[in-house]
Amino acid sequence: MKATRNPSTSREQACALVPLIIADIYQLAGQLRRNAEAIARPHGQSQARWHVLSAASAEPKTVPQIARRLGLGRQNVQRVADLLIGEALAAFKPNPDHRTSPYLVLTDAGHTVLKRLMEGAHAYHQELADEHSQAELVLLHRALRRFCEVLDEREAHLEPEA
Repeated sequence: MKATRNPSTSREQACALVPLIIADIYQLAGQLRRNAEAIARPHGQSQARWHVLSAASAEPKTVPQIARRLGLGRQNVQRVADLLIGEALAAFKPNPDHRTSPYLVLTDAGHTVLKRLMEGAHAYHQELADEHSQAELVLLHRALRRFCEVLDEREAHLEPEA
C-alpha cells in the first residue's frame, strides 16, 4: 500500500522552516557585513561607504532612492553621502525632477576607490564560489530572488506605518 503525504503536515513543516531560513539570512547578513568591513578597511573605507558608493555608481540616484535600495534610513545614507562628499569621492548633481533632492554621483576618485573595493572583493567572491558548485549557486540565487519577490508582494499589501 502506497503511503500518502498529509498536505497539512507538509505545509506545517514548510512553515516551520521559514523562521529558520530568516535566522540564517540574518546570520549571513552579519557575516557578509563583517567580511565587507575587512575588505574595505585597507582602502580607508567602511562597508557602509562601500555600499553607498556602489548604489550611486550605475546611474544617478537621490539619497532617499539609495536608502530604499539598501534598506537603510535616509538619515544614515545622508550622513555617509556627506562623508563621501567631504572626501571628494562623490558630489551632488542637480535633479531636474526634484530641486531639494539632488542626485549623488561619484567623482573620478570615487570610481577609483569603488574599483579597488570591487577588485578586493573579487578574491573573496572566488573563495566563496570555489566552495559550491555552479548549480548550487544558481539554485540558491533563484530561491533567494523568489523569496524576495514574495516579500515584496506581501509588503505592497501591508498597512502603511502610522
